[in-house]
Amino acid sequence: MLFPLDRLGRALAATAPQLDPWSTVDDLTPGNAGLRRQIALRYLLGGMQVDADAIVVTNGALEALNLAIGVVTAPGDAVLVESPCFYAALQILQRRNLRAIEVPTHPREGIDLDAVEAAIARHAPRACWVMGTFQNPLGASMPPERKRALVELLARHAIPLIEDDVYAELYFGSERPVPAKAFDREGLVMHCSSFSKCLAPGHRIGWVAGGRFAGRIARHKLTTTLNTNVPSQMAIAHYLERGGFDRHLRRLRRTLAAQQAEYLAAVGRYFPSGTRVTRPAGGYFLWLELPAGTDALAIQRQAAAQGISVAPGPMFSASRGFGHCLRLNCGHPLDARTQAALATLGRLATAHAG
Repeated sequence: MLFPLDRLGRALAATAPQLDPWSTVDDLTPGNAGLRRQIALRYLLGGMQVDADAIVVTNGALEALNLAIGVVTAPGDAVLVESPCFYAALQILQRRNLRAIEVPTHPREGIDLDAVEAAIARHAPRACWVMGTFQNPLGASMPPERKRALVELLARHAIPLIEDDVYAELYFGSERPVPAKAFDREGLVMHCSSFSKCLAPGHRIGWVAGGRFAGRIARHKLTTTLNTNVPSQMAIAHYLERGGFDRHLRRLRRTLAAQQAEYLAAVGRYFPSGTRVTRPAGGYFLWLELPAGTDALAIQRQAAAQGISVAPGPMFSASRGFGHCLRLNCGHPLDARTQAALATLGRLATAHAG
């Protein structure tokens, strides 16, 4: 089991009887004060000073991202995004009638800064949305100096940065990657994260450290979802206060690193010659670039007919690019069933490549 669901269950049982109805009013929109203090402490342990009062607890990271983009844009505005980009980000922009401006992104070093500057000059974007650490789908992580350069570039143009950082705790090395928020001197970076990917998937507890936009984000939440599940907030705060989170994270990272190695070996074994695959230093995903001319959408359809789920490249592009690419999720153990599914995907890819 990847997550300490038994301990979280006990935390929920311990805190639920203590739930004071008035606390749901006191912490109505920003979220449980104890949980916000624990989140602020996590920032401090990472060398960052983030005031708990600048943190808004949300219904998962997706609400945090929705709130962040909502307070700095209006319909018709341009927003810079990575290419390829997390498909939910594209869906949010489309639903809000925002224009996604795709910026080339390197599978190791992240978004192309020269291309960002050119896109600013051409499109006058109102925001930039970036996943700088273990990016979904590439797994790319921007080196700290490139994150600093991105923050400074955007600050020169007074462009807010929405930083989607949900995978930051899932690093395989010895040190947690530094977020772009660490280089924010103007309050323009809205740092969004969640416990869903690293601790408690079903609880849907995320947050946004909103910088200069924190007040606007809180007011926006007040008029939309009003509050976040209070018992879940209390349970996670209780769990964090009693320690063990970092011990859990170390086990989770070791498991994910081992699973990634197994998936990489399986890709080498089953997929056609000429397939290129990323080797992220953390997170859940592998990005496969299949031989030119391979139709990832056709592979996805044929795989789905056999009960196999895989994400084709065009899902991650507003312009429907990356037609010969696939994203694999390494978060599942490579048991016999998963091994057989990868073998089937490899055969389908080989047939299309031929």
